[in-house]
Amino acid sequence: MPVDVLIAPPGTFLPGESRLLEYGEYRIALFNVAGTIFAIDDRCPHRQGPLSEGYLDGFLITCPWHGWQYDVRDGHCDTFAEKSVARYPVRVDDAGVHVTLPGAPSAG
Repeated sequence: MPVDVLIAPPGTFLPGESRLLEYGEYRIALFNVAGTIFAIDDRCPHRQGPLSEGYLDGFLITCPWHGWQYDVRDGHCDTFAEKSVARYPVRVDDAGVHVTLPGAPSAG
């Protein structure tokens, strides 16, 4: 069953900012690009580098460890077309910014 996670109150996640959401086993990289918020898996498939700590240029995030690049809109890898990271739905309402995760994380 999907889980809706509130990640930021209204007006507190500003354009140009990146954040990391840790929720159970999930590590989600969040990016505010010109007022639109995107959520992708934080772990680069190459060596599990933290994408939330990468360099954001427009819609491209560059992994800080080895330079692989991903489009934050869809998780597609621009470095190697056969690679990608998961993308998660984002919703903004009066309560703030929410990310929908596919299911409840496992305990532990």
